Amino acid sequence: MSDGTTSVPLLDVARGNTPLREAFLEALQEVVDSGRFLFGPDVTQLEEEIASFSQVDHAIGCASGSDALLLALLALNIGPGDEVIVPSFTFFASVSCITRVGATPVFVDIRPDTFNVDPAAIEAAITPRTKAIIPVHLFGQCAEIDRICKTAAQHNIPVIEDAAQSIGAAYHSRPAGSWGTVGCFSFYPTKNLGGMGDGGMLSANDPATADRLRLFAGHGMRPRYYHQVVGINSRLDSFQAAVLRVKFAQLPEAIRKRQANADRYSRLLKDVVDSDQIQSPVASENSYHVWNQYSIRVGGGRRDALRAFLSERNIGTEIYYPIPVHKQECYRNESFAKVSLPETDAACAEILNLPMFPELTEAEQQTVVKQIGEFYQQAGRVAA
Repeated sequence: MSDGTTSVPLLDVARGNTPLREAFLEALQEVVDSGRFLFGPDVTQLEEEIASFSQVDHAIGCASGSDALLLALLALNIGPGDEVIVPSFTFFASVSCITRVGATPVFVDIRPDTFNVDPAAIEAAITPRTKAIIPVHLFGQCAEIDRICKTAAQHNIPVIEDAAQSIGAAYHSRPAGSWGTVGCFSFYPTKNLGGMGDGGMLSANDPATADRLRLFAGHGMRPRYYHQVVGINSRLDSFQAAVLRVKFAQLPEAIRKRQANADRYSRLLKDVVDSDQIQSPVASENSYHVWNQYSIRVGGGRRDALRAFLSERNIGTEIYYPIPVHKQECYRNESFAKVSLPETDAACAEILNLPMFPELTEAEQQTVVKQIGEFYQQAGRVAA
């Protein structure tokens, strides 16, 4: 059903890519003419650009953000018998990489304000078997990575930053991906720096760690046909790198637009709903938030009804994430059934992600917020 309201998409990748079409074609033509579809100059140049941008000494391209996480664990020799601390309120790849190497995920709870992992919960979960910590910089905002790294250093535990959603974010002015032993980025099309398919990047300051990451990403092969370790085939191809270099030049301005849109949402929502009905997302005073998502909390058990109401009016929304990872079917076992994460459960029941992308217009945002206000007005009339 629709009442004629102007539709507002959750995302509009094409709207951002269309103005860059000619630049894309020119960059891709250069790759075609060079014949260097793998290990081409665009890959090397993008690695250098991301390393400089993220203030790290080394960046290593790979095939996806999921592979980046897996490669980090492989390079750090994480395997059977090891435990890796990770939030359950995250995308599946943050956890599946742990299972793939034969280690055990140890799920911890999040903070109710930022949705990011709780550093105190991490500290309480450390055991002699803890061999890595994977904090997730969720929705474009860094976790309290200074506290997490301090705790990790006290126990000599490496930190793998899942910065898939947060390239360009910072904590205490230090970029995501530069704090831990390894940083992991995703270039999936919906990310703030999105390609035209899958792609990823790893960051590291230690040259030996960077070398192992690159080794594991290339079948563990060095020199050619001589395999030092059992690696995987995970390469960022030249086509993706060429596209990403075009978009990378636009990233600072795209972040600025996302920040402006987030500020506008918060102002508009404050005028139409009470804080007990909807809580706007919190940006930590220590964070430089890049707003991959704008995530509201809907109180009173009305999240699903609000989403259905907006869908009927052609307004796109999404739920990131409706089911915590430890309750996913593939992780249903006696051990994980005993895990208690009340803040994670509450977030999964209340979170709703509104349209958010750089080209989102003020008029579109006003439409979204107006319809949210209409939902509560109708709900109030029904209740009365």
